[in-house]
Amino acid sequence: MKAFISVFPVKGMRMGCVLGVVLGGILTSHVNAQEYPADSLKLINLNEVIVISTAKQLDHQKQRKPLSTLDEFLESSRSIKMVKRGAYAWEPIMNDMASERLAITIDGMQIFGACTDKMDPITSYVDVSNLSEAQIGSGQQGAAFGNTIGGGINLKLDKSNFKSTGWTGSLESAFESNNAMRVFGGELNYSDKQFYLNTDAIYRKADNYSAGGDEEVQFSQFEKYNFSVNAGYKLAEDKSVAATLIYDEAKDVGYPALTMDVSLARAVIGSVSFNQDTLFGNLSNWESKLYYNTIKHTMDDTKRPDVPIHMDMPGWSETAGFYSQANFNSAQNHFLFKMDGFYNKSYAEMTMYPNNSNEPLMFMLTWPDVRTKDVGFYAEDHIQFKKASLKLSTRLAYHSNTVADDFGLNSLKIFYPEMQKTNTRFLKSFSVQYHDMWKDFHFNTGVSYGERAPSVSEGYGFYLFNSFDNHDYIGDPGLNTESSTDVNLSVTFKKPIFEIAATANYFHIYNYIIGVVDSSLSTMTIGAEGVKIYTNLAYAQLFNTSLSGRYNISNAFKWTGQISYHRGIDNDGENLPLISPVSYRSAIDFYKNQFSASLSVDGAGEQTNYNAAYGETKTAAYATLSASFGKRFFVNENDLFVKAGIENLLDTKYSSYTDWNNIPRMGRNFYLTISYSIN
Repeated sequence: MKAFISVFPVKGMRMGCVLGVVLGGILTSHVNAQEYPADSLKLINLNEVIVISTAKQLDHQKQRKPLSTLDEFLESSRSIKMVKRGAYAWEPIMNDMASERLAITIDGMQIFGACTDKMDPITSYVDVSNLSEAQIGSGQQGAAFGNTIGGGINLKLDKSNFKSTGWTGSLESAFESNNAMRVFGGELNYSDKQFYLNTDAIYRKADNYSAGGDEEVQFSQFEKYNFSVNAGYKLAEDKSVAATLIYDEAKDVGYPALTMDVSLARAVIGSVSFNQDTLFGNLSNWESKLYYNTIKHTMDDTKRPDVPIHMDMPGWSETAGFYSQANFNSAQNHFLFKMDGFYNKSYAEMTMYPNNSNEPLMFMLTWPDVRTKDVGFYAEDHIQFKKASLKLSTRLAYHSNTVADDFGLNSLKIFYPEMQKTNTRFLKSFSVQYHDMWKDFHFNTGVSYGERAPSVSEGYGFYLFNSFDNHDYIGDPGLNTESSTDVNLSVTFKKPIFEIAATANYFHIYNYIIGVVDSSLSTMTIGAEGVKIYTNLAYAQLFNTSLSGRYNISNAFKWTGQISYHRGIDNDGENLPLISPVSYRSAIDFYKNQFSASLSVDGAGEQTNYNAAYGETKTAAYATLSASFGKRFFVNENDLFVKAGIENLLDTKYSSYTDWNNIPRMGRNFYLTISYSIN
């Protein structure tokens, strides 16, 4: 049974309320005292862009924690939450939907993890040091990145793009006190009008972290390297070629919320692309890319004490793909056409080693070499009116899965004797988004429909143990395609010094895929409570709403805040798992004379809408307080930037609804970042 962790919810809620009330009072008086011209910026949809790094300019003042992990950057988003199974490789959630319902790409490349337990989400194979931004599209606004229900995330690589900067470089280092994490990184770049070369390397190593109250969380260490090269060459004034290579390796990664750790997670990601600014007629910005990536992931439990039976669980994923896209612009219409496709091989196995050496090894395929082909066409038209705009988009795709391994196929046929080796689907999505302006108000509304195929685990997984609800899971190759109709609405009141936005969306998901207990089956994992089969429910419903605001108190001070509410139920009215309770965050940021500082509070209310059938227990309310201070110095013509901060200042012991098995989060943590840029 999970522990009910005592925190300081009342104190945190009071802190957030006092901060909001005081700033709200200041805000109201200040708005009434000043008049500003109407803002001409037109919001088109609910997309969000997280600026991760503008490292070439060493513009770290914009980040509260410059060398934090990519997981921490994504968690700062208004749209994304992260499932934590340890201190490394968190899994993104958007609109209360996890990775199988999202389209996540790196620079437009489809990449699939090799772990049956989701211990290697795509976001774990890059680092903030080689990224410029995360492009986020909610619902079908993310369909440009692939078939999706919940949305899409594209992690855009940082490139010089033929800016005449010559040679530049930087060195960066950071240290965190709680888990003694050491970070060392650097980059060397050259760029002119004909050629650019960007190189980047970073190394992170962390020991076990401590939760609030100085309680050490065992098996939470990790070590990671990341190296990347981007190069581009101009063939003519409007033609260029580019190439990318990323090598990422993590080892000795502990997962305290799981029964196994990871000895190796390695990715090699490469691409070549051709770009042409003008094609013919009104076609422009033609970009075509070929890519390939290979991932190896090895789970083992060799460092765990008292293991009843030792096991290894390696997995492999290989993906080759392409996309080609171009714009077509007229006076009123702005089209984007995109053709894309990929071929993926997913293979995972498990070997159990009995304590009695005279007994034979036990072996099975948990992913039976599933070959996935997907070819899609995406088109959107952004129609501009005088004060309004309309965005129409659609995605059509052919998707097929083939079980290539006969041993794995025969294993699945024990449960599904009539199953076919290949299963094909046609996936469709449509979206209409409308935006209008009235004085300083922006109105956005839209309706969308989208479909997705079951993931490899949902369709073909074979006795995958889920430690969250302590059940073995078996896939179903005959699952129906999951589809979703969603509507969204947002209203934004925007002034130069002030902005407040209210957003809401509702998803009605048909053939919702989730594990359901089959009491006729016996468990494979020692200690498991039962076996679940991935099944289509008739439908499920998700509702998300938030209120966010920004206020420039002065030229130096800025306040931001957000509060959100989420609800998710199935067709029987039962709570869905991993649905956020009421959560909030607020911060005051200061920047003047190259000095920056921030004070922020993050928290959530008690999780009352949980479901014990999926392994959930109630998580208590919590609030944490953090602060940071930075200063930029000029050394000759180069930049030196120093930033220090404190996270979880009150050393609160807590866990959130996304913390696997309620593993406690990090306690008080001091960090220091030093960056030196040679311009």
